[in-house]
Amino acid sequence: MTRNSNRIFSGVQPTNNLHLGNYLGAVRNWVRMQKDYECIFCVVDLHAITLWQEPAALRQNTREVAAAYIASGIDPQESIIFAQSQVPAHAQLAWIFNCVARLGWLNRMTQFKEKAGKNRENASVGLYAYPVLMAADILAYKGTHVPVGEDQKQHLELARDIAQKFNHDYKVDFFPLPEPVIGGPATRVMSLRDGAKKMSKSDESDYSRINMTDDADTIALKFRKAKTDPSALPGPESLDERGEVKDEAQAARPEAFNLLSIYAALSDATLSEVVNRFAGLEFSKFKGELTDLAVAKLGPINAEMKRLLGHPDEIDALLRKGAQRAQAIALPVLREVEKIVGFLH
Repeated sequence: MTRNSNRIFSGVQPTNNLHLGNYLGAVRNWVRMQKDYECIFCVVDLHAITLWQEPAALRQNTREVAAAYIASGIDPQESIIFAQSQVPAHAQLAWIFNCVARLGWLNRMTQFKEKAGKNRENASVGLYAYPVLMAADILAYKGTHVPVGEDQKQHLELARDIAQKFNHDYKVDFFPLPEPVIGGPATRVMSLRDGAKKMSKSDESDYSRINMTDDADTIALKFRKAKTDPSALPGPESLDERGEVKDEAQAARPEAFNLLSIYAALSDATLSEVVNRFAGLEFSKFKGELTDLAVAKLGPINAEMKRLLGHPDEIDALLRKGAQRAQAIALPVLREVEKIVGFLH
């Protein structure tokens, strides 16, 4: 299939290993987008340091995320893969956007409130302003589409607001208004210990998530220990006419539907198909089926990640080459923005 003229930009923070939620909700979909879009995938290390990171761990985590991208099927020859800090245009454009964005806009960002918690006064300025950097990440490449989860839609709306205000203030039609790309089953994968919480790298319990570096035995153990309820698996009566989980069923059995959604996503099936297939089955038997499927799908990725991480110099070289390609796109955009704003060259 011939690519269209649209450009995808997205990225993941190197704050720890990628987990199953990152893979099913993001990376796997990115792999599929490569044939249809010009794709730029970033390891967003500038975003990572909005919270304290141990320097050696940050370097290693950056390599691990890059390795996960490649092992999952993102082709560094076809797409651009790089570390955010390797392209200065991100930070430079973010400063200009800091002068475009309004405080009221940032005050509405719910993720800052969640991450800062009760210690808001002690949070870094970077954590508060990082949605502006996210806008710069996208618009430095004039990105037209951004694959985002539901929790990032608000930040993409901010990027659109910044692009629109910049165009209006300087009377230009320079930046596109990027559109969200949301879709696929299990876009939002929940914790294995609490079906009401999103699967997260920051959860204290490693049993709450399947890491992309987990081996077969660890995957089996985590699914075996995953929280469930005493009843058998729900049947089709729990779904509405669109094949989606009814609100009351979801509220009553979040862990059950989380595991069913994970199976659906890993098997490229609809949730309705999976619910009908396993209706009434005991959880212990279903967990065995889910484990076998997860090991079959994630095992090759795990093996390739380990192989790549055994050659860190190769990963570093790939990231440098990707950064050069990214800079070749972003720098002319930045220079034109500086000209529009009125900076001398």
